Formats: sequence, structure tokens, C-alpha cells
Amino acid sequence: MGFWNIKKVVVTGGAGFLGQYVVTQLKEKKCRSIFVPRKKEFDLRCVDDIRLMLKRTKPDIVIHLAASVGGIGANRANPGKFFYDNLIMGTQLMEESRVLGVKKFVALGTICAYPKLTQVPFKEKDIWNGYPEETNAPYGLAKKMLLVQSQAYRQQYGFNSIFLLPVNLYGPGDNFSPESSHVIPALIKKCVDAKLRKEKSITVWGTGKPTREFLYVKDAARAIIAAAEKYDKSDPVNIGAGFEISIRNLTHLIAELAGFKGRIVWDRSKPDGQPRRCLDVSLAKKEFSFTAKVNFRKGLKQTVAWYEKTRLVGS
Repeated sequence: MGFWNIKKVVVTGGAGFLGQYVVTQLKEKKCRSIFVPRKKEFDLRCVDDIRLMLKRTKPDIVIHLAASVGGIGANRANPGKFFYDNLIMGTQLMEESRVLGVKKFVALGTICAYPKLTQVPFKEKDIWNGYPEETNAPYGLAKKMLLVQSQAYRQQYGFNSIFLLPVNLYGPGDNFSPESSHVIPALIKKCVDAKLRKEKSITVWGTGKPTREFLYVKDAARAIIAAAEKYDKSDPVNIGAGFEISIRNLTHLIAELAGFKGRIVWDRSKPDGQPRRCLDVSLAKKEFSFTAKVNFRKGLKQTVAWYEKTRLVGS
């Protein structure tokens, strides 16, 4: 019997972008039981719903991926909601998992938890060296409290919880909503839509100078499953691809892949966000043998193709 063949697993957010890939890979590994709570039946902000869900499913492992999340615009519009939802969901879910005897809890943090001016590449030991970038600080801090809780619970209760820090994800199935999408799907939508409408230009937020790191969603799912199987410490672990690209270069690359040949206008009145983001990913390789596999250009090309196909079907 393999590791997963005898495990009952709850995957919160399992119907979401990342969650669907995690669930698919768990099925491929012949996981004994996978339960994905849906909000209409189990609101993870409500402790009674959490208790009922855990008592019904009796999981060995909880993988907590559910989050209220979005890009810079969504973070600026919903700082209170993003703080409360993410803090209350994670805190209550970890506590009730401990009380009801869950053997392992996998918490997903965010690169937004790092200080605004962290030295590149970000090392896990730097996470407490300053305040996060202001536009996403409420979200980042709410997620970072799960690290504090994880370490405190291991110290006092011997509770086996781990905390992972992923970079921005991308891939087929991403959120392309203009109100809440992250930078890659937002740029893909702008470029593809402008090409199809024969528009002469697109407008992009900021100056284009900041850098970001991106991880293909299938790689992220693989990292989470590997950590759930092999990692048993509360020290945080970065999950990324170990490279950075400027928003300007990213925009030109996506325009090329989408076939948009018009002008790119930079709206400097809009915020850039954190100046640079790139992770030191050596600990993930050391602890559970994870390295990213999907080439960035290839992953972007697949994501553009997915959006074009989905847009065509929906029109």
C-alpha cells in the first residue's frame, strides 16, 4: 500500500483553481478518500460548519487551500474582507482539526506575507524582517498568522502542521475576472480580447519595472502533495520556480504569445505593488525533493490557448 492509499483527505478550496489540480493528482495516486467542502454546505468562516464537516469526514490530513484572494485591485477594494475571511477560516480550521485528532494539517500561505523590501531571493528566515507591501498586507498578514499558529501548536500540542509559501500561480483554469484576477490572467485577457476586437492598444497598470516569480499550477499541486507526504516540520517552506521576470517583459511576452501587435500603454497612476519577488527554493528541494518542471514560456502558451478556447466556447 502506498502513502495515499490509506489516507482520508479533506481539501478545502478543492473546487478552485489550484485545488482542482491537487484533487486530480491525489486521485492519480489512488488516495483512499478525498472530500471537497463546498461553501453552500460548509462555510469555513463558521466554526459549527467546520466541526460538522470534520466529524462527518474524519480525515487523516487536511489540505487548506481555500482563500479570499485577488490581484492588486481586489486587495485594495477588499482589505477587511480578505483579512477576516482568511484569518478566521485558517485559525478555526486548524484548531478544530487539532481538537478532533487530524494527523496532519497543510496550510498554504502566500508570497505576500514577505516584507515589502525583502532581499532577493526571499529566504524563509526573512519573513519577519519587516511589514508586507501595503496593497496586500491584510491578506498577507492573515495568512502569516497560520505560520504562528502552526509553530505554537507543534510546540504545545505536538500537532503536525506545515506551512508553505507559494509564489503567484498561473495555468489553464485560472481566474480571468477583471475584478479579481492576478497579473498573468489579466494580461492574457487584455491581449487576447484586444486582438479579437482589433484594438490598437492595451493599458497596463504601473510602470512595468517590478519583477515577479510565477509557478505553473500543476507544479504547485505536485509540491503540496510532496510536502504533505514527506515534510513534518513547522518551519515555513517556499514553493516556487526560482526565477524573476519584470512586468514589462512579461507583458511583451504575453502579447507575443497571444498575437497582439498593438501598443502597450503604462498607467503610472496605478500602483506597482512590491518592487521585486523571487524565492530561494532550495529548502523545498532539500526537504521533499521539489523542483519546478514546466518551462515558463510553454506554460504561458498553454494558458493563452486555454483562455482563447474557453472564450470562444463562451461567446
